[in-house]
Amino acid sequence: MLRILNVRSDMHPIWGGGSTERALQMSRALALQPGVEVTLLSLDLGATPDWPHTLPGVDVVALSCANKRFQVPAASSRSIEKPVRRADVIHMMGHWSMLNALVYRRAVSVGVPYVVCPAGALPIFGRSKYLKRAYNRFVGQAIIRDAAGRIAITRDEVPQFLAYGVSADSVRVIPNGVVPSEYEYRDDDAFRTLYELGDAPFLLFVGRLNPIKGPDLLIESFASIKERFPQHLLVMAGQDEGMLRQLTTLTEKHALRQRVRFIGHVSGEMKSAAYHAAELLVIPSRQEAMSIVVLESGAAGTPVVATDQCGLKEIAQIDGGIIVPATVHGLAGGIAAALDDPSKLPAMGEKLRAYTVKNFSWSVISSRLVTLFEEAIAESGAGSKP
Repeated sequence: MLRILNVRSDMHPIWGGGSTERALQMSRALALQPGVEVTLLSLDLGATPDWPHTLPGVDVVALSCANKRFQVPAASSRSIEKPVRRADVIHMMGHWSMLNALVYRRAVSVGVPYVVCPAGALPIFGRSKYLKRAYNRFVGQAIIRDAAGRIAITRDEVPQFLAYGVSADSVRVIPNGVVPSEYEYRDDDAFRTLYELGDAPFLLFVGRLNPIKGPDLLIESFASIKERFPQHLLVMAGQDEGMLRQLTTLTEKHALRQRVRFIGHVSGEMKSAAYHAAELLVIPSRQEAMSIVVLESGAAGTPVVATDQCGLKEIAQIDGGIIVPATVHGLAGGIAAALDDPSKLPAMGEKLRAYTVKNFSWSVISSRLVTLFEEAIAESGAGSKP
């Protein structure tokens, strides 16, 4: 029996975004692998009574949180040490995490090997830069340096590890995954009726309304081509993280109030329906290791326009989408190129769907993770526990 301890501090189904969704789906997929037992260690942020039903086969340990802003656990060392000691290998996700730091200390002290997957979090970007530098100085550098295994979710992420004093050949590229069956549901009429979209063709944005996701770039680019495509709407699906007022002001500035719809967070069947009903998904991210919504859109067979900061440049090579610079001009050019000949979009979507199912199904990805975990155990000299 291989006992895996997955560690992810933020498990909120909305605020956690793609990284949380990745942790949940990965835990479920690993639990389906033969001879594998999975425990998920997290904080109780976002914990709901139905967690056991959403994570079948996964043992969830949710610690109380003392500070939501910085996600500081309110837990004794014993409550962390118990799941650490029981594990054969630990898989720590993210990087700027007090929970990771505490698990790291316990893992080193009791001799349990661990693997890290920062998922694009290694660069010091966004807010709290001074705190992030301090975190790296005291513990972050050591967490990356001392790991028995290191995972990058794209090739573009590998160089980010070098600043932490490790070599590129010590990093394994294992991408994010998707469950294709979760994006088979389609009901265009229901989605359009729910959000009062009528029959108009629309572009879709799925993501947090946060500067790193670039929603402002998308609205500016849409404004620059609005006369060229007068029938199209722009549907913005995502939780507000402080930008909604700014984005609303942008739509008014460009006389787009009736053509840009903010519909909030979508999930489940309506999320699948959104991808199917859209003509095109647009991902305007300023920085992202690997966009999970590309995979979701691919599973639904909807082509994408994405910036070159999303970690999936190969979708252009298989003609499943268009990759552009993370600028207003770049996004406008990519969207216009896609919409100039809409008859090509279904074929692009089908190519992206086939590529996604073949290469990014969690059933395939979880098998690769198990192999890496077993190698980390063997190389560390730690044997499987009885």
